[in-house]
Amino acid sequence: MTLNNFIPQIWSARLLQNLNEAHVFANLVNRDYEGEIKNVGDTVKINAIGRVTIGSYVKNTNIAAAETLTDAQTTLVIDKANYFNFQIDDVDKAQQKPKVMDEAMREAAYGLSRAVDTELAKIHTSTPAGNKVGADGSSAKPGGVLTAGSALYDYLVDLKVILDENNCPDDGRRWVVVPAWAHGYLLKDSRFVNATEMGNQIRMNGLIGKAAGLNVYLSNNVTDDGQSAKTYRIIASHPAAVSYAEQISGVEAYRPELRFADAVKGLHVWGYKVVRPALVATLYAKNAAS
Repeated sequence: MTLNNFIPQIWSARLLQNLNEAHVFANLVNRDYEGEIKNVGDTVKINAIGRVTIGSYVKNTNIAAAETLTDAQTTLVIDKANYFNFQIDDVDKAQQKPKVMDEAMREAAYGLSRAVDTELAKIHTSTPAGNKVGADGSSAKPGGVLTAGSALYDYLVDLKVILDENNCPDDGRRWVVVPAWAHGYLLKDSRFVNATEMGNQIRMNGLIGKAAGLNVYLSNNVTDDGQSAKTYRIIASHPAAVSYAEQISGVEAYRPELRFADAVKGLHVWGYKVVRPALVATLYAKNAAS
């Protein structure tokens, strides 16, 4: 197989498509400010308008002078970069499958997406103290060891209430991401909308059902504290809470100088910002079976 007809623009687009299909956390945040980022160090300015004062009108009475709107600005920095670089030796080309390059690119996309998901799973560090439920949190209803599906569902209700109290949009896009063992507990709870009831929506980028008004997603990238009796950080949130931007900065085909091989390398630049931490709630929970 030769790469003489390799078109970087087409392969870059294909790589992004594969990356999107593999994402879980990155598909649950917003990309409203992705814009025209190209390289590490690029920035996206995010502006916000303050609240408008509402007054009571009295007939035949002058209203207050027009207020000056306040604004705030935060910066999303593209400060992370990952790359891939692989080769196919000329000796192997006669034996390889015709679509080996597609498979290699798909594997590269999977690796890049896992790096993003692993990092985005750390947004629990931005959780306000009042939005925490569990042993490491400050909620009046502490979490702890989960021994039954009903217990986990009840804690998800607590996360839902926290989002309600912080005026989180209730537009059907609230989400929670659970590890595999937590999904197992939910499957034992009759209140959980399981795969049979949701039909074709299940397993779409990790979507596994609904619970307590939250779209439930499954990911093996949910973070834990690394201890022997692991405490997991189960995050509930909304796309408005986190802004994410990415770009495939470049994909190049080349012949390594000291090898008889075709090679491809690519650079993925990205960054994220928790812009509304009030819309992030975290349950700290342990698996009783571990």
